[in-house]
Amino acid sequence: MSPLIDGLPDEVAIQCLARVPFYFHPRLQLVCHSWRAALRSPDIIKTRHEVGASEELLCVLAFEPENIWQIYDPVQDRWMTLPVMPSEIRHLARCGVASVGGKLFVIGGGSDRVDPLTGDHDRIFASNEVWSYDPLRCEWTRCAPMLVSRAMFACCALDGKIIVAGGFTNCRESITNAEIYNPQLDTWEPLPNLRHSHCSACSGVVIGGKMHVLHRGLSTVQILEDGGKQWDVMDYGWLQGPMAVVRGELYVLSNWCISKQCGVNLPDRVVSSASEFQRRIGFGMIGVGDEIYIIGGLIGPGPWNQCIKPLSYVDALNIRSERPAWRSLSPMTLCSGSILGCAVLRI
Repeated sequence: MSPLIDGLPDEVAIQCLARVPFYFHPRLQLVCHSWRAALRSPDIIKTRHEVGASEELLCVLAFEPENIWQIYDPVQDRWMTLPVMPSEIRHLARCGVASVGGKLFVIGGGSDRVDPLTGDHDRIFASNEVWSYDPLRCEWTRCAPMLVSRAMFACCALDGKIIVAGGFTNCRESITNAEIYNPQLDTWEPLPNLRHSHCSACSGVVIGGKMHVLHRGLSTVQILEDGGKQWDVMDYGWLQGPMAVVRGELYVLSNWCISKQCGVNLPDRVVSSASEFQRRIGFGMIGVGDEIYIIGGLIGPGPWNQCIKPLSYVDALNIRSERPAWRSLSPMTLCSGSILGCAVLRI
């Protein structure tokens, strides 16, 4: 076989290809069959990490259009559109999203589709289906299903695996079941149940290398301890609101301010005002690099606006700067409206 790049050993050539920003990989794959094979190999992810060329890309699922994901490249300030997720569930919502091993995983959830003619709602509230997207091969794959169907649950990536906990069944009953997914083996295994279930949606964050499960409207937090052997319950007194983790630290949007959650018996520190988002609902909030992103959502009816306006806007706040200020990024090019899922894809 001819070398990938004339005059260079393939090991060196692969390191050269790995340094090219991911946004240009689709074009590189058109050069020749050898480059296409090299750039589609899982080894390219490992090489990108080794040479310090790995990137953080934002993945977003919005209400419109149906089951379409877009990826945002912060360096290029550009959006890419993925192939339609091949789930048979229409307008997938209430799902869990995580990124492991350079792939995006979409887990559980159910239909948010309403028939415009009859007003009937699809009866799938929760499912156990799992899909993964491989950005190197540009394709979706069905994975092993969860042990329990669930929606509105906590979902986190931790140590190369995915943990899900709590949520609601298809009968809209709250559950305490937890399980862990191994993407290399494509298997799910049960974990100890949560100590408590609550009749509110839950979410998960990883702080200090441990998964924390939070329930909307409650100050108590359930923490997975002892390497996944038990859940402990703590009351940190955290503020309520959308949360994002930036460089291992937790931030919350509460009372129209971005504040850093500083822990037990420590006052929360206000980082920046977020008053410009007061009329914005259904948006996504996530940490990307050193920044907090506010994505999409809706402008609801008000004194000067009687219609609901779906948004594609994206705003970022660099919390590491001396004077954090919001800036506008390129808006989503296809998606708009309520954000149904978002995750950071490390590739």
